[in-house]
Amino acid sequence: MAILRGWASGKVVLCLFVIATAVYLVMLLGTIPRVQSFAPNMPLFDLSPAGYSHEQAISLLKSLGPEGRKAYLFPQLALDFVYPGLFAICYSLTLIWVFAKRVRPGSKIFYLAVLPVMAGFFDYAENILIIQMIGKYPVVTENLVSAASAFTLLKGAFTTVSLVLLFFGFVYLLMPRRTPIARFAEPPRSKGQQVDQAATAPESRSEEQGKPNSESEARPE
Repeated sequence: MAILRGWASGKVVLCLFVIATAVYLVMLLGTIPRVQSFAPNMPLFDLSPAGYSHEQAISLLKSLGPEGRKAYLFPQLALDFVYPGLFAICYSLTLIWVFAKRVRPGSKIFYLAVLPVMAGFFDYAENILIIQMIGKYPVVTENLVSAASAFTLLKGAFTTVSLVLLFFGFVYLLMPRRTPIARFAEPPRSKGQQVDQAATAPESRSEEQGKPNSESEARPE
């Protein structure tokens, strides 16, 4: 974790964010719509956060057709093998960078930076099983679909938690710091109170000087 904190600088985080966002936009605006055009009324495996059944998987693969399945393999899944790694590194370092602004170095909260890494891991597992489903179609077993669906659910869950955590981290980072207040400190005095105190100070000193020394008076001459 100390090594990651060394890499978690503002410039590194910004560069990774730009690259990861660029790859994501290429998929979102280019490759995914192209694959989706072969089965416009059915969500792709990657875009099914609630998972999918064996019947839904077979129906999607059938609707895509040979050309759609080919487009799914390349360039969509080819790009999707680049993005999970970028997401994991970028958002993990971003969380560490945010935490380092307000949290002491030895805090266990830094271990939350592993969440984007887990999201990337499950994304890779999902992609590998999607490739197997496309390659084995039309003979796709229920166990294969169930495993792919489980990895899709886990990817979505860890991605969502990572983004929510990052959002609240930035909100906390933008909040003003609270200065510690002494427990028994006196409340600040107004200017009028300070002037009154300064005016009464000489009078109290003169009164003390004018008081006879009780011990000297009590002593016999």
